[in-house]
Amino acid sequence: MGDHSPRPPTAPFAIGDDVFVGMEAMILKGVTIGEGAVVGAGAVVTQDAPPRTVGAGNPAQVMREL
Repeated sequence: MGDHSPRPPTAPFAIGDDVFVGMEAMILKGVTIGEGAVVGAGAVVTQDAPPRTVGAGNPAQVMREL
């Protein structure tokens, strides 16, 4: 009848303008995605992504600068 376990701490995340986030990508708490960045499908973003970069993988890594 209801789960009384404590909720995990939360933190906001920020997504800049003109960002593309692929299908089923996960952006974890506290992460900022820079303007014009691309996050690949299925990526798990655990750290900030610089502007105008392509990131992919688990954990996501910068693959290319645009």
